[in-house]
Amino acid sequence: MVRALSRSLLVAALLGPAACSSSQPPASSPPTSTAPTPREGDELLGATPPEWTADHWMNSPPLTLASLRGQVVLVRWFMSTECPLCSATAPSLRAFDADYRAKGLRVVGMYHHKDPEPLDPAKVETYVKRFGYRFPVGIDTDWRTLRQWWLDGHDRHFTSVSFLLDKQGVIRFIHPGGKYEPGSDDEKQLRGQIERLLAM
Repeated sequence: MVRALSRSLLVAALLGPAACSSSQPPASSPPTSTAPTPREGDELLGATPPEWTADHWMNSPPLTLASLRGQVVLVRWFMSTECPLCSATAPSLRAFDADYRAKGLRVVGMYHHKDPEPLDPAKVETYVKRFGYRFPVGIDTDWRTLRQWWLDGHDRHFTSVSFLLDKQGVIRFIHPGGKYEPGSDDEKQLRGQIERLLAM
């Protein structure tokens, strides 16, 4: 009996605590994958988007993508101030504009209308002021550019998407929508991508 007990203790000592806690052989761990999980919109990375067709520009004369070549461009679609995702993201957009405009970043807002009443550009101007946006904002009437860039042929979770274009106008990063509050992981990731492209 003592010999059997000693043998059991010896086996436990050799195999470690797991041998004492289970009567089953240890399960083999599944192989870990180092490949990053694909994000919604990754299929668009490396593409050059078509020219936008925005109307009624605020804080700027009408802009074209072609006129912004040589700068890093962040384009974010947003709605009214009643949208909680847009309100949560607004401080990050203001900070990106303030921190990086002098270094070559152009933040561009694209308003897409979801409210039941007809689109009123004057009302959109009040949203822009309430959000505190000083960067250029255009109205994406009938979602023409949003459909071309993001929605056509795809079932997307959000319309509040952000595109980050490099200095040649190529899509290098997409935040697929929702929010990125200051200090959040999504905001930090986007900030890192902006800094990487500005340094290139």
